[in-house]
Amino acid sequence: MAPRFARSSSCPTGWSTSLRKRLLLLAPALALLSGCGLHPMYAGGGKGEVARAIAGVEVAPIEGKSGFLVRNALTDRFAAGGKADPRYRLDVRLDERLQGLGLVSSDAVTRERRTLRARFQLVDTASGAIVLDATATSDQGIDIVSSEYAVIAAEQTALENLSRDLADQIVTRVAARLRQTR
Repeated sequence: MAPRFARSSSCPTGWSTSLRKRLLLLAPALALLSGCGLHPMYAGGGKGEVARAIAGVEVAPIEGKSGFLVRNALTDRFAAGGKADPRYRLDVRLDERLQGLGLVSSDAVTRERRTLRARFQLVDTASGAIVLDATATSDQGIDIVSSEYAVIAAEQTALENLSRDLADQIVTRVAARLRQTR
């Protein structure tokens, strides 16, 4: 079996000539892209401008079990930038749905889809102005098996995964908005 990249005597690293040509063609495009104003969002890591801004976001209590999970995930992500006095308040309202799918001839459901939707507002605590008003949605499929315990565990795991996914979406949107306002 031949190696994926044939060794060339002129290229001691083992890159093929066609790969080197592709990289040479890609280099000017990357140089042009660097001048278009794209900058890393989290430049500076935990001490950067965006990390400091999201550290100043306080998450208001959210109703229900799913609200508890989403709030904990949000609090963890916002606290990663350190502690700061709350400059913003994040209000979140959740809508949760569980839909039966995959009916068999006995009218039994064999699959469910759990959907978690969040409407969230970022409020400036000093002025009361709404800085961001948006929604985030995530869904996950669940197989229904004969074991009730397995189904309950799958539903719980799905809710935990959805909560983390929603938190990631919300933090990304909030960070992008706070970066624009700076």
